[in-house]
Amino acid sequence: MKANIKSVSHNGIIREFDLKQWPVRILYGIVFAIGILVIIVSIAPIVWVILQGFKDIREYMSQTNIVPSKFNFANYLRTWNDLKFLQYYRNSFISIVGSAFCAVFFNGLLGYALSKIKPAGSRIVYGLVMWGMLIPATTSIVPLFVNISRIGLTGSFLPLWLNIGANAFYVILFKNFFDSLPQSLIEAAKIDGATDFTIFRKIAVPLSQAIIMVVIMYAINAAWSDFLLPYLVLKGSAWETVMVRIFQFRTSRANQVEILRSVVFAIIPPILLFTIFQKQITQVTLQSGIKG
Repeated sequence: MKANIKSVSHNGIIREFDLKQWPVRILYGIVFAIGILVIIVSIAPIVWVILQGFKDIREYMSQTNIVPSKFNFANYLRTWNDLKFLQYYRNSFISIVGSAFCAVFFNGLLGYALSKIKPAGSRIVYGLVMWGMLIPATTSIVPLFVNISRIGLTGSFLPLWLNIGANAFYVILFKNFFDSLPQSLIEAAKIDGATDFTIFRKIAVPLSQAIIMVVIMYAINAAWSDFLLPYLVLKGSAWETVMVRIFQFRTSRANQVEILRSVVFAIIPPILLFTIFQKQITQVTLQSGIKG
């Protein structure tokens, strides 16, 4: 407990002198306890789903114990093979790779143009981008799907990629980051005859690896967990993603325990992704917000 208090006093807003006062120590203990409670409440459903997946259907239906009587990993392996999850993982992988590329390329280009090129009307465009964040995505899903159907893009990943490639939040992140790049580098490259796209590709992108990594993480998580648009676009095709297929398991022959195991397969990649890169995501996002 003393080690935790010392680490907080050096890195947080509470000074070591403040922690010598009993009211501050009590308040810190209450906040710490609330934080632990929030963590427990947050991870309890995930732990429950994982533990229930080890049960067979008979034990799941007859017993209410949280911990299974036997940790049989063969149950997970059988569900993986029976429900052909490797195929849906492959489809989701294709979706997230294209989405990550479009998120960086198109949003990065617009963010760079608004930050460094600043053509006529750039303030209006930036204002429209900001206003775009106020519009819920679900309100535009109907006209978006109608347009996708009219141009014959249903059953392909292209609409999903382009949808991620037009994200107001990513544009703002890129613009705020590009604002911090030295203008002297841009001007020197222009004197040497480099075009705007060359400057973006050879100067801005290499210097923006941190924010690019954050946008990629956000795009991967969004593409993996997205359901509505992939369901409308890919339903009935051979390219259904993990989330679409899990929704359709409700009408299949899969029992309740198999559906729980499929949920585990769906939540593991985002958890691993955030666990590995949570520090980079929080730090760069906060820095970009402050610079903007």
